[in-house]
Amino acid sequence: MKANLVNFIFIIAITLFTINTSAQKFSGKITYISKAKMDLGSWGARLSEARKKQVAARLKNRLEKTYILSFNSIAATFLEEEKIDAIAGATDSWGGYFSRGDQYKNIKEGTLVQAQEFYGKRFLVKDILYRIDWTLGTETKKIGQYTCYKAKAFVPATELNWYNFSWSDLNTDEEESAKGPEEKMIIVEAWYTPQIPIAQGPAEFWGLPGLILEVSAANTTLLCTEIVLNKEKTVTIEAPDKGKEITKKEYTTTVRSKMVEMRNNRMGRRG
Repeated sequence: MKANLVNFIFIIAITLFTINTSAQKFSGKITYISKAKMDLGSWGARLSEARKKQVAARLKNRLEKTYILSFNSIAATFLEEEKIDAIAGATDSWGGYFSRGDQYKNIKEGTLVQAQEFYGKRFLVKDILYRIDWTLGTETKKIGQYTCYKAKAFVPATELNWYNFSWSDLNTDEEESAKGPEEKMIIVEAWYTPQIPIAQGPAEFWGLPGLILEVSAANTTLLCTEIVLNKEKTVTIEAPDKGKEITKKEYTTTVRSKMVEMRNNRMGRRG
């Protein structure tokens, strides 16, 4: 056990040295599949197994998505692969608003830029890149040809879900306001490989001594399915630049205020 720990520390030290000296030679594109578990709450508990399978089939394009991470040693973009989702588009008018927009993160400057659209308006969310406090482990597994190490962290839910909303959030906000400012934390498990010495990863995840190939948070897992590396030249990564500039907190406040307005208008019409 002691020998394994020493070997692990040695590997991390070598990796950090490599990142500082030669990571600039690495760039490329990674394809990730996002899979989320279906949570139907108390309503779903009343459904038969056959009905649950029907609902899962209709929601498949929401629960399983494909993303592309384009990266170099400094910056990365994380974009959803475009899909035509006729069923979701026809049944959920909020669907496009609450999906992840085109994301850009610069780990050298510690900045995040994300393009979001809500209710016909474009927003350019600019904010500080949240620095995750990872705990490195010694457990390993293979993902494709790469040896990956496990890391864990506790991340505030607001840092992972600031762009995602539901009508139930409004009630939750009111309940939490009454209880006091207690931050909900989400357990994150990541698998990274020192063989690709880049501190990048999908979505909000980064900061490990190697590229993150798999990460799980709450009921969602992002898993790498394809890696294309370029060690000869650096790929230029550009941030989105269209939309009204706003912070994450301001964007959240804007969306929730509009949701409250729409809810109140509907309740007023019913009365």
